[in-house]
Amino acid sequence: MPPLADPMTFDRARRRPQRIGPLVVGVVLLLTACGSNGPTAGPSASQALVTAAPPTASPAPTAVVDPATLYATIEAQVVAIRGLQPKAKVDPKVLDDAGIKKLIADSFAKDNPPAIVAANERIMKALGLLPADASLKDLYLTLLGSQVAGLYNPDDKTLYVVSRSGGIGPSEKTTFAHEFTHALQDQNFDLGSLHLDQVGQGDRSFARLALVEGDATLSMSYWQIQNLSQAELGQLLASAASDPSTKVLLEMPPILREALLFPYIQGLTFVQGLQAGGWQGVNAAFSKPPASSEQVLHPEKYAAGEMPIAVTLPKDLAARLGSGWSVALEDTFGEFQLGVWLRGNTSIGAAAANDAAAGWGGDRIALVDGPGGTWSVVLRTAWDSAADATAFEAAATTLVDALAAPASLLPGAGGTERWVVIGSDDATLARVAGVLGLAR
Repeated sequence: MPPLADPMTFDRARRRPQRIGPLVVGVVLLLTACGSNGPTAGPSASQALVTAAPPTASPAPTAVVDPATLYATIEAQVVAIRGLQPKAKVDPKVLDDAGIKKLIADSFAKDNPPAIVAANERIMKALGLLPADASLKDLYLTLLGSQVAGLYNPDDKTLYVVSRSGGIGPSEKTTFAHEFTHALQDQNFDLGSLHLDQVGQGDRSFARLALVEGDATLSMSYWQIQNLSQAELGQLLASAASDPSTKVLLEMPPILREALLFPYIQGLTFVQGLQAGGWQGVNAAFSKPPASSEQVLHPEKYAAGEMPIAVTLPKDLAARLGSGWSVALEDTFGEFQLGVWLRGNTSIGAAAANDAAAGWGGDRIALVDGPGGTWSVVLRTAWDSAADATAFEAAATTLVDALAAPASLLPGAGGTERWVVIGSDDATLARVAGVLGLAR
């Protein structure tokens, strides 16, 4: 199966490096070891980041035990909790810090064409989501290299556990419980059938990944409660709270930091709702996975079957613009990522930004390139009501006005649409807006 979606924003370059995971173990461990019911949907993930980082190394194991025996014991415990039967043997591979960083870098180079990474970077910078001098690739590798605790690869059915201490402590055992849940998911539901890598369906992939990770996180939390001692839970909390990789996470641009956390934090809340009546509700969701981050943020919309509004951009946009124009990248941004963007307007506060994003109905975003280095980013959004569109406009106008490149926020059809058009220069902005039939 091709690479799976993870902490990037659009299309192929937002896929994880050919893995389910990575487990953001510090955040997850702190939520679950404290017996949390999970965060509520909506607030910025950064609000929970004071101690949100994985341990650099677990404390030494309290007893010497054969790894194969230990992992087999955890497998049986997870099977009893999750209620899914294994259909094939899974042999974990333990990597040290250098090994996981090499795996991440090699996978990134293999699975992310430079042109796609560059297009993602340019869109993020155009929207003000990345600093002008930032390298998306470098940030991505730094982020994952510091935060990854475990990986599961559906392609070759390989499970990786990261041990930065060389031992098997509570962190490594917890990570294995999480990743083994992914193996059970794959064997019972075929993770490839979720099409997490489908080009142009970034927001949908994000939502489905939240189901996958939320399930594994909940299963892992039950395993922790039932099988870790109070001393081991204390070790997890102490090491996660003091780990220096917290600083790496906090210094990341919000779009990368929060995208990394979303499948675990919001996914956990989403799956807890599904699991309220038993695991059969979670199992059923793999046959009817969420269609948007909106459904994850607002589970009642998933339950009601409220689908995203189908939003399209003109298929002949490049041709309309003239000779030398081409579409470099097109995808869906989604409510979650729009919320991250709107929270950049600090004058209104996170709650108001979340409320403004909550009326999202659908969107499409594209990067188009023209002759002589000209370019434009076009974002077409559809809202549940005219009032919702007005609320988005009020929240986004300050952001649009502050962008480095010329930009306009323009009304669309029927009062429920808003467009954000950004151009490399004023003439390009006017040309693209005119071709789209948008008055400036």
